[in-house]
Amino acid sequence: MASQASTVSQLNGLFKQSYGDNIVNLVPDGVKLYKMIDFISHEKRTGDLYHQPVSLTLEHGFTYGGTGGSVFNLEAANAGVMKDAQVQGHEMVLRSAISIGAVSRSLNSATSFEKATKHLVANMLRSFTRRLEVQMLYGKRGLATVGSLSGQAAVINADFWAPGIWSGAEGMRVDVYQSDRSTVRVLDLEISSVAFDTRTITFVANAGTLTAGDILYYKGSNSNEFDGVESIIRNTGTIFNINAASYNLWQGSVVTAAVDISFELITNGLTKLVEKGLVERKVQCLIHPKQFDVLLADLASKRSFDQSYKSGEAVDGHKAIKFFSQNGEIEVIPSIYVKQSHAFILCLEEFMRVGARDVSFDMPGYEGEFFRLLSDSNGYELRAYTDQALLCQAPGLQCLIEDLNIP
Repeated sequence: MASQASTVSQLNGLFKQSYGDNIVNLVPDGVKLYKMIDFISHEKRTGDLYHQPVSLTLEHGFTYGGTGGSVFNLEAANAGVMKDAQVQGHEMVLRSAISIGAVSRSLNSATSFEKATKHLVANMLRSFTRRLEVQMLYGKRGLATVGSLSGQAAVINADFWAPGIWSGAEGMRVDVYQSDRSTVRVLDLEISSVAFDTRTITFVANAGTLTAGDILYYKGSNSNEFDGVESIIRNTGTIFNINAASYNLWQGSVVTAAVDISFELITNGLTKLVEKGLVERKVQCLIHPKQFDVLLADLASKRSFDQSYKSGEAVDGHKAIKFFSQNGEIEVIPSIYVKQSHAFILCLEEFMRVGARDVSFDMPGYEGEFFRLLSDSNGYELRAYTDQALLCQAPGLQCLIEDLNIP
């Protein structure tokens, strides 16, 4: 067998040869928001922060002269307010390992190496982009709220259940905070099992200190993750260096429903965005799959299908429902990462992911060096890294519908 140094060098070369830029093809389809919002690279940053000028008020220096045709004085200029929105990337690293034996037996060609590592790389990307998808929706707000507790098992409140967060979660570690999101209840609880039908999370250790209303976070994420869509929409103070209390265009809309999801309810929420200037622009409405099924049933009862039937989007609703309202096109998209009682109406062209680096296996300062030997185990380590955050240039054009009836 070649020396460890040459083996690591060979691994690094084969990794780049096998995957290169095509590694993005392994990103799973389920992470929809991550794919729909573009990443703006560090070339457009100034120092540590990304800066984005935004207009918050209109011009008001008008003078009305009437019909007299006389010389009249002009009102003073009353310029619209422009502020500098700022956001800083948040770092996240994923460490994974593979045995020396697994890779040493695949070094004969790039094809063999790709077969040996494809599962690891794909699972790392799936895990990483899933975390980002959840953070883009619920960063700073938490994964779920505890409904009840019995020994080592916590039942998640039905309103805040999103199956995508919990699939494959065995072994995941979470921190638990009280409902104020700042007071620690218990840190570093390991999940042993998840029962989807009953929304029950069972922990390895006794979780007796938990109580109804407590909020679960990924371990170490609270205060270290960027603001997600829900946090941005709910904000009433300063976010991205601008105070929403001073400018209504910086305030998102929250609609408390307490009714079933419907097309009428979506258009009612949309009206709030139109009132703030959303005109002739496409929006996406992200909802839980069960809520999507309710809309499908409503759609089926309102129309018949003919030879124009297509298998992909609006006409059958398997992947999306498209309809038109006063703003233009509305695309309703089911997402396993949206909580059951939520629906987000988003003008996605106002969002961007910004930072120093999108998800990458090229660690800063170690470009081209993907693998390294583990110091105390017979294996190699591979890391994935990102430094990014979610920026919204127009929170006023975004809406959250909450408290939907659970199907």
